[in-house]
Amino acid sequence: MGDVARLAGVSHMTVSRVLNEPESVRPETRERVLLAIKQLGYRRNSAARSLVTRRSQTLGVVCFDTTLYGPASMLNGIVQATEEAGYAVSVASLRRPTAAAATQAVQRLVHQSVEGLVLIAPQAAEAMAFVRALPTDIPVIAVENALPSVTSVSVDQVLGARMVTEYLLSLGHETVHHVRGPSDWSEANGRVDGWVAALEESGRMVPRELVGDWSAKSGYLAGQKLARDRRATAVFAANDSMALGVLRALLDAGVRVPEDVSVVGFDDIPEGAFVTPPLTTVSQPFREVGRRSIEFLLGEVEGGEAGGVSSVIPPELVIRNSTSSRRP
Repeated sequence: MGDVARLAGVSHMTVSRVLNEPESVRPETRERVLLAIKQLGYRRNSAARSLVTRRSQTLGVVCFDTTLYGPASMLNGIVQATEEAGYAVSVASLRRPTAAAATQAVQRLVHQSVEGLVLIAPQAAEAMAFVRALPTDIPVIAVENALPSVTSVSVDQVLGARMVTEYLLSLGHETVHHVRGPSDWSEANGRVDGWVAALEESGRMVPRELVGDWSAKSGYLAGQKLARDRRATAVFAANDSMALGVLRALLDAGVRVPEDVSVVGFDDIPEGAFVTPPLTTVSQPFREVGRRSIEFLLGEVEGGEAGGVSSVIPPELVIRNSTSSRRP
């Protein structure tokens, strides 16, 4: 920075202001400094800068099972929002949801001097393991799971399931069958709650749920059972992968979609719009979740705002050709 100052004929402080508060420097001076930076190939030393400012400008993210579309998309939204805010991001992705793994991940991020942490843990056991590992002096945001005294941001899973169920009932179906996700996932449980509430409020029978593991294979196995049940005319799968498995099982059994059975998924994976028939689904606002999570976290990091609030974001029903009115 001293070399830049000498070449531009300005003070060291002026160079610092051009880098950190460029609007506070006169345009002609700013241009002279930027030209010197370009000529010298100057780059900031982030390690040295953090020693002076005592700030790393880095946020940490702990996440689990990013092989699934939902958690992976949530992580992508958070990383984008972090970078747009001018912060670096360090990610710890865990394969096993154990207390030891959570503790190790948190300690690794703390040793990198992260200024705040984001947790993407849709499973209750994972979330509590993370809470026990948390330091007390670093702001934390939880995504898709409410934790004691921790600010949280989530998609309204109950509302999404209600929208699906009410839409299928509006098409004339007597009831809606459900292929649920694993019982230890908060998102899966929220979708079950919304499905049940919509059916009960309409005075409809609540069929016995079929349990999947988020995979297309589990959806296929559930679809084979549904294909043998002539009373099943509408199916809500808790994610799009399982919905695609249901579609294939119905096709193999000679059941037409949507003429005989309407099928709806959840997540709005990119491939869903290009299968036959295109899949009706629920789109989750992953980018908005990321933006709001980082907004809240930086409010605590930079402004000392109190944590513990929760924000719930509504999803959107995307209607395509895998659903239709019930045939008499």
